[in-house]
Amino acid sequence: MTTGPAAAQHLRDLARLRRVRDRIDREYAQPLDVEALARGAHMSAGHLSREFRRAYGESPYGYLMTRRIERAMALLRRGDLSVTEVCFAVGCSSLGTFSSR
Repeated sequence: MTTGPAAAQHLRDLARLRRVRDRIDREYAQPLDVEALARGAHMSAGHLSREFRRAYGESPYGYLMTRRIERAMALLRRGDLSVTEVCFAVGCSSLGTFSSR
């Protein structure tokens, strides 16, 4: 196991990535973009994107869209909201884009 400054930085990055992932899980219906997530994590957008993909297997934007689609599927299964209502409830701003996902 590697020790020293590089290992410490890696652990700090992992903690930041967990906070970003948790924020996406909580705030998926809000307007979020990689730049805002990176600012909140005190990382550059490029570094966040690279490290997030390395840690979780997909980009921050991909993870956000996966959360939105999962929530949308649950809301649609309930059957009491229209597709348009679900689209906006999960944070998508375009029905066309939402429908194609």
